[in-house]
Amino acid sequence: MALTGEVGELLAEFQWLAPEESRNLDGATFDRVRSELADVTAYLVRLADLLGVDLVEAANAKLDESERRYDPDLYRGSARKAPPLTS
Repeated sequence: MALTGEVGELLAEFQWLAPEESRNLDGATFDRVRSELADVTAYLVRLADLLGVDLVEAANAKLDESERRYDPDLYRGSARKAPPLTS
């Protein structure tokens, strides 16, 4: 639950910014975003530790799965979801 709260605080920093503003944060906003990213990371790493999840391995497995599910020629530039993987 704390992780969700911290993610909400991070997102609040971007809520009313245009995409270009989000990519070019002023100093004070950048410092707040950096701090919220640190909070999110700390809670995420702690949760993964408690559950015995290797975050790097999990991220790599997820990327591998996405690579199998999404043919770039069919999905590039699209928000369509791919069908679930079959074994």
